[in-house]
Amino acid sequence: MKEKWKEQIKWGTMVFVVAAAVVAVIFVFVNFAKISGAIGTLLKILSPIIYGAVLAYLFSPIYNRLLDALKPKLKKYLPRGAAARNVAKGIATFLAVLLLIILTVGLVAMIIPQIYTSVMDLAVTLPSNMAALYANAMRALEDYPEIREGVRQMYDMAYDFITGFTQDTLLPNMQKIVASLSIGIFSMLNWFKNIFIGLIVMIYLLNIKEDFLGAARRMIYAVLPKRGAGMLIQEFEYINKVFGGFIIGKIIDSIIIGFICFFALSVLHMPYAMLVSVIVGVTNVIPFFGPFIGAIPSFILILLASPIQSIYFLIFILILQQFDGNILGPKILGNSTGLSSFWVLFSILLFGGLFGFVGMIIAVPTWAVILNLVERLINLLLYRKGMPSAREDYLKDTESRRIEP
Repeated sequence: MKEKWKEQIKWGTMVFVVAAAVVAVIFVFVNFAKISGAIGTLLKILSPIIYGAVLAYLFSPIYNRLLDALKPKLKKYLPRGAAARNVAKGIATFLAVLLLIILTVGLVAMIIPQIYTSVMDLAVTLPSNMAALYANAMRALEDYPEIREGVRQMYDMAYDFITGFTQDTLLPNMQKIVASLSIGIFSMLNWFKNIFIGLIVMIYLLNIKEDFLGAARRMIYAVLPKRGAGMLIQEFEYINKVFGGFIIGKIIDSIIIGFICFFALSVLHMPYAMLVSVIVGVTNVIPFFGPFIGAIPSFILILLASPIQSIYFLIFILILQQFDGNILGPKILGNSTGLSSFWVLFSILLFGGLFGFVGMIIAVPTWAVILNLVERLINLLLYRKGMPSAREDYLKDTESRRIEP
């Protein structure tokens, strides 16, 4: 009788949880606009905390290495272990923040003026470059009047759009950006405030992250059964490994690719070298589609200035991406996610469609974590049924095998 009540309570609880989940999903779907707006407002309020957390996560490996290198040396001069550790943490934090400031100021000082010059040159020379390109195309198609007429119509449409965009949108906005960077201090006050608070949050998180992790483990073990808590902590460690290895590695890889591109384009005397290198480096953060996303607008920019050099650019970018995909990328990233090419493509399309540019960046590690969780769940369920977990046992050519509990 007692076992019967236990079974009924178990099924009743399951029905209640399922019903509550269905109601929650319906509620979210019906009030999606309000909920997304509330989440957006909350994220805007917490943006300094988010900036600081992201910076702390990205610079945590550097901080940890500095801390490990400083502690043994300081123990020679500070006999108390706590004192040596505190001094080492202070020095490591200072060096990590100093490195962040140097990288930021250096990149801005090098890139912003070059990009501004390239964009202004592009806006000034674009009409003449388009006219020259159109004239060359008309000469090449002199014996094909029907094609010439189609090219003429497309040129007129493109010319009206591009010139209108550069004169009415690009140039005024570039002037506004430069003005805001040079004298618009009050208009950027909120942004500077967020960055400043983010740096403070970064400093705090770098120094108390071990305490946070310890408190989180303590809470998990207090709430969950010991086995479940251990599995959850193991899953979080895997998430940290995948995200840290992939995102940090991809950022380093993209910076190197951007510098290689700038050096090569400068040697080849190609136009808009800095602008094109920034486009190639930034879009390279996106797996699979990144090289194409960056190469297409860069090719068009160079084509307008010099058709011959645009062909050289395509050849160079093909060689560069082969070098990145087969040598540099695997050297830096290794097999950090373990996803096949199909799942990489699928995850980028899915998360890119849902969350845009940020979704395309986090798609691969996020999907790797999801698939790993599903794989572990399947293995657990098969284990409870006493069935093999190896995929080979379920392939078509092994159907004749007896897969029994």
